[in-house]
Amino acid sequence: MANSLHEQLMKAGLVDAKQVNKAKKAKQRKEKEQRHKKHKLEDEATRLAKQARAKDVERDRELNRKRQEAAQRKAVAAQIRQLIEMNRLTPEDGEIAYHFNDAGKVRSLYVTEKIHTQLSRGNLAIVTLDGRYQVVPAGVAEKIAERDAQAVILRNDVEKEDDGDDPYAEFKVPDDLLW
Repeated sequence: MANSLHEQLMKAGLVDAKQVNKAKKAKQRKEKEQRHKKHKLEDEATRLAKQARAKDVERDRELNRKRQEAAQRKAVAAQIRQLIEMNRLTPEDGEIAYHFNDAGKVRSLYVTEKIHTQLSRGNLAIVTLDGRYQVVPAGVAEKIAERDAQAVILRNDVEKEDDGDDPYAEFKVPDDLLW
């Protein structure tokens, strides 16, 4: 039984040496084709795995970018909140209504006469924080506008102080015309 099947068939006279060699070559050829197919299948599997990894990496990058953007928006909101809370003017019971435009609607804020004048001249500005209007200095409003322009509701241009070029500066206004 130590003899292979080919040798046993040759001894029995059922096959000759040519047929045995032909069968061996066919078997080797078949094994070689299977090895090449196996490599192709492995290459396909590794390619698909690489594509899956690349998709995962891209998805992770996108998630990280979104997280960083959210963290940055949160940090900017905290900076704006801090600027407003540290620099807002203390609310006083004002008697004068200061009217301004917010998103197409006319709003009013009751302020003192001093704050009303400074708002009109552009020395103060109105910003929003948590849906409430706050009055802050114009410089602070500029810093807030750099971070988020929508937080600044009203910022008038600064009026220039009276200069010496006014031709009517030497004339005094009568007392009965002052308000």
